[in-house]
Amino acid sequence: MVDVKSQPGFKTITMLCLALLYTPILILVLFAFNAGDLAAMWGGFSVKWFGVALLNPEFHSAAKNTLAISAVATLVSTSFATMAAIGMTRVKAWPGLSAALMVVNLPLMVPEIITAVATLSFFAMLAGVFGLNFGIGNIMLAHIVFCIPFAFMPIKARLEDMDLTLENAAADLYATPWQAFKRVTLPLLLPGVASGAALAFIVSFDDFTITQLVAGPGQTTLPLFIWNQIRRPITPEINAISTILLLVSVAFISISFLIARTKKT
Repeated sequence: MVDVKSQPGFKTITMLCLALLYTPILILVLFAFNAGDLAAMWGGFSVKWFGVALLNPEFHSAAKNTLAISAVATLVSTSFATMAAIGMTRVKAWPGLSAALMVVNLPLMVPEIITAVATLSFFAMLAGVFGLNFGIGNIMLAHIVFCIPFAFMPIKARLEDMDLTLENAAADLYATPWQAFKRVTLPLLLPGVASGAALAFIVSFDDFTITQLVAGPGQTTLPLFIWNQIRRPITPEINAISTILLLVSVAFISISFLIARTKKT
């Protein structure tokens, strides 16, 4: 088999793609330290715009909403994802298993704008027919559904890579299914659960499309706050806020990656 890395031009194309992808991000981070008042014109080095961003009460409100939504979405979606992964890997194959797996992963395959419009229509129907409006809970419910497959993937991968020997040994020693799960399966599964939770959190934290359509008055999240800011005269404050979100995203993705690589001991 031919190694694609040895093909002529592979390194050049790779470096070009990486440059096109990450150069704009690096420029954004650089201009977050701009001392001038214009977002795209360098006026010297300064960290003042980070202070302006952190003292902005609208930023505080958006951050509180984002953290509340992400925390609830992460907790609930990871719980459902864990139960779904166990039900698809730790039992004998059952009719409809492939269909259930497809349903769980469906949000990953459907364009997010379609999911957003469908979610908006669903909540509009609940409000119009039944008079139900959960407020910020609408965003939480939408994020829970959307985050389940992201939490499901690392958890399922962890379970599939776990040997059943220890669980069978626990059963041979008269452990009940719950005892075997609590003392054997769960400790080995925790890195996968933590990795899935970190991934679900950052997906919810960064979501814009679904949130924009579902959010009501006073339910602004950080991505929506940035969107609203760019409609005004743009200052380096928007670069500073974007840099903060970027750092949070990189941190959680790195945590998810590192935890997923934890060896089973």
